[in-house]
Amino acid sequence: MKLYAERIPTAIRQLLTDIAVVIWVYLWIRAGLWVHAMVEKLAVPGQKLESAGGGIATNLADAGSKVDRVPLVGDQLVKPFNGAADAARSIADAGHQQEQIVDQMALVLTILALSVPLALVLFLWLPLRLRWMRRAGVASSVRSEPAGRDLLALRALASQPLDELARLGPDIAQSWRNGDADAVDALAELELKRLGLTVSGRRR
Repeated sequence: MKLYAERIPTAIRQLLTDIAVVIWVYLWIRAGLWVHAMVEKLAVPGQKLESAGGGIATNLADAGSKVDRVPLVGDQLVKPFNGAADAARSIADAGHQQEQIVDQMALVLTILALSVPLALVLFLWLPLRLRWMRRAGVASSVRSEPAGRDLLALRALASQPLDELARLGPDIAQSWRNGDADAVDALAELELKRLGLTVSGRRR
């Protein structure tokens, strides 16, 4: 499997495309992290509410435990403190729930922000890149064999544009059917050129 073409212009184009894709992914990941951070700021009021409610509940519970020690009337005096402590705990729970909702929202929005650009890479660019690597690897492994060149020539006849084939001569298909070595080599070279490969395997 080949990573890059042997022809310099094609290899440079592939390299620049790969770099652009890496930068694209990096920027969108940064954008997703930014969205996550911005949404997480909405959790700050909930955090403060939870902290304040929890602190108040603790203080009221401590005060209630001290009042409860008062002889005779302690049981009656502690009820308001316990009620207020329960209310403060409810406020703290509401703040905690708000934090959880904001956390879930931040995660969902981050995934949505990343899903489309990363899907373009995974389902458009990557399959094309892997297909080229596979085809170029096979072509480079068979180009030195007569049977391999014949396969490359057949591939060129099946996939190359008609104007490209016509440049090789009006009877190029008939020459290939007749086993003309020059026609086979010309067609094989045309297919190798399309893949960014050279006949000899050397870069140029």
